[in-house]
Amino acid sequence: MWIIAGLTGTLAIVFLPAFLGRRLLGIKAGPLRLVVAGVVGISVSGTLLGPQLQNSDRRHVLLSLMIGIGLLTAMITLVALRALLPAGSGPWDLVRGVRGRIARGRRYTHIARIAGRHGLGPYLRGRRDVENAGAPHQLLAQELRQALQAGGVTFVKLGQLMSTRRDLLPEPYVEELSRLQDQVAPAPWPQVEETLIAGLGAPPGQVFAEFDRLPLAAASIAQVHAAVLHDGTRVVVKVQRPGIQELVERDLDIVNRLAVTLQSRTHWGRSLGLTELARGFAAALCEELDFRIEARNMTAVRMAAKARGDWSVSVPQVYEQLSTARVLVMSRIDGVPLGRAAAGTVELGEKLAHTLLTALLNQIMQDGVFHADPHPGNIMVLPDGTPALLDFGSVGRIDTGLRASMAGLFLAVDRGDPTALCDALLEVTNRPEQVDEQRLRRALGHFSARHLVHGGAQDAVMFTELFRLMTDFRLAVPPEIAAVFRALATMEGTLTRLSEGFDIVEASRAYAATQFARQLSPGTAGETARDELVALLPVLRRLPRRLDRISGALEEGRLGVNVRLLADPRDRSVIGELLSRVLLAFLAVFFGIAGVLLLLGSKGGPEVAAGLGLYALIGYHLLLLCGVLVLRTLYTLARPLA
Repeated sequence: MWIIAGLTGTLAIVFLPAFLGRRLLGIKAGPLRLVVAGVVGISVSGTLLGPQLQNSDRRHVLLSLMIGIGLLTAMITLVALRALLPAGSGPWDLVRGVRGRIARGRRYTHIARIAGRHGLGPYLRGRRDVENAGAPHQLLAQELRQALQAGGVTFVKLGQLMSTRRDLLPEPYVEELSRLQDQVAPAPWPQVEETLIAGLGAPPGQVFAEFDRLPLAAASIAQVHAAVLHDGTRVVVKVQRPGIQELVERDLDIVNRLAVTLQSRTHWGRSLGLTELARGFAAALCEELDFRIEARNMTAVRMAAKARGDWSVSVPQVYEQLSTARVLVMSRIDGVPLGRAAAGTVELGEKLAHTLLTALLNQIMQDGVFHADPHPGNIMVLPDGTPALLDFGSVGRIDTGLRASMAGLFLAVDRGDPTALCDALLEVTNRPEQVDEQRLRRALGHFSARHLVHGGAQDAVMFTELFRLMTDFRLAVPPEIAAVFRALATMEGTLTRLSEGFDIVEASRAYAATQFARQLSPGTAGETARDELVALLPVLRRLPRRLDRISGALEEGRLGVNVRLLADPRDRSVIGELLSRVLLAFLAVFFGIAGVLLLLGSKGGPEVAAGLGLYALIGYHLLLLCGVLVLRTLYTLARPLA
C-alpha cells in the first residue's frame, strides 16, 4: 500500500508543476510533453534546493519555493517544446523538420549565390532600392531574368507571372521577363514509369493498349506522352515530373520569406505588396501541381461552352477514372501549334484572332470561368481552322457581382465616359479608406481624352497607363480581376502573332457593344426585368408594414437611434484580452520590484531556515511569481488578439 502511495505522490510531484504551467500558459500539451516538462522542472528545482532540504529541519518551508522553481522551469520547457515541436508533432517530426531545414538552407544558399552572381544581392537585402538603382532598368531587368531562369521552375513561373503585371512593373521588366521559358529536357523513363504506376495503380502497358515512352513535349512541371486506350481511343497522358512537388514547396517557402523581407525593408516592396503577391502566386502554383484541379477546370470550361452552344473553340475531354493528382489523361487533339499555323493568309489570321478573343471574353463575361494563360504554346489549330485550348492548370474564376462590375467597366470604356469609368473602377477594385474621387475623375478624364476618343492610342500602352493610374490612387486590384487583366494581356500578345496590327481594344469594344445590345433587346430585357422583379418581391411585400411602423413611431415621438458600444462579442473579447495582458504585465512588474526590495532592502525577520529569513523567503516567492507572469505575458504577446 505504501508503495502505491509513494508512486502516486511521485507522479503528483512530477505532473503538478507541468500541469499548472500548461494551464497558466493556455498551451496545448499531451502527456509526454507534461512528463518531460515535469521531470525537467523537478530536476532543476531539486538541483538548486536539494542540499538545503537535506540539511534543513524545516523542509516544509522550502517546499513551496521548490515547487515554484519547478513551475517556472516547467513553463519554460513547455514553451521550448512548443517552438521546437508544434502541437501534433512527435520526435520523428522533429528529425524530419531538421532535415527539411537543412535542405531548405542549402537551397537558400544556392539561390543567394545566383542572386549575388547577377548583382541582385543588395536589392534582396534591402540595402539598395530598385527606384534608385545604380544600374539602368534595362540592365537590371536582364540580370533579374537570368537569375530567375537559373533558379529553376518556381522562379521561372514567378517571373512569368510578374511579366503580366503591367500595373506593378515598369515596361523594361515586363518585356524582359516575358522571355522566360520553362522548356527542359524530358525526365528519365524509369522515374516517369514510377509516377505512372503510383498514379494509375498498374504499369502503363496494362492500362493502355499503346504508350509512347518518348514525350510529345516536356516542361518544368510535367511532360506529355501519347497513348491509346484499349477501345482504340487516342489520348495524351500528362505526367508530373518526379520530385517537383518537394522542390516547389521548398522554393515557395523561400519566396515567401524573401517577400516578407523585401516588403519590410524596401519602399518598392511595400508599393508592390509583395507578401500578398507571394501568397497568391503560391496558391496558384500549388493548384497547378494538382492535376485533379486542372481536370475540374477543363471540365467546367468545356461544359460552360456546351451550355451556351458554343463550339468555336475545342477543349479536351478528361478521363476522370484514369486521372489522379499527378497523372492526367485526356483526349488527344490533332493540330499544329499556333506559332506555325499563324503563317497562313491575313484573312485566316484575323478570323482566328477574333474567334479566340470572343471565346475568352465569353468565358469571362458569361461563364465566370476562363483560361488564364492563353499564350501560343497553349493553343492548337485544328485541320478545319478552329482553335483548341490546352493546359488548364491556370484558370480564373469571377462571381456574378464581379462580372457585372466588369460589364460596367467595358461599357464605360466603350462610351469613353470618365465618370462611369471612375465608378466602375471603384467597384472592381479594393478601394482604400480615403480616396479623392474628384481628382481620380479628372485623371480618368485626361486618360479618356488620350485613349478612348476616336483616333486615340488604343494599344497595350493604354492598359499600362490605366494600371499606373490605379496604383497611384492605391486602388488594389483583386486577384480575380488581376487574372482577367493577365489573360487579356497574354491574349494580346497571342493575337498580335496571328494578325499583325490586330486592335484588341477596338475588338473588345465591339464585343461589349454587341453584348449590351443583346441585353437590351425586347426579349432579353423583359427576361432580365422579370428576374429582378422576382428577386425584389419579398422586399416589396415587407415595405408597406415597415413604412407604417416607422411613420407611427415618428408621429408618437418614439423614433430614435440606439447605438451600443462594444455590442459585438468580438470587440469585447479583444478589449478583455488587451486588459488582461496589461494587468498581467503590471502585476509582473509589481511583484518583481517588491521581491527585489524585500531581498535587498529588508534585513531581519524570523529565521525560517538556516541562513534564510522570512522576508528573503517572501522575496524569492515574489520573484518566482514575477517570472511566471512575465513568461505568460511574453507567450500571449506572441499570439494575435482574438
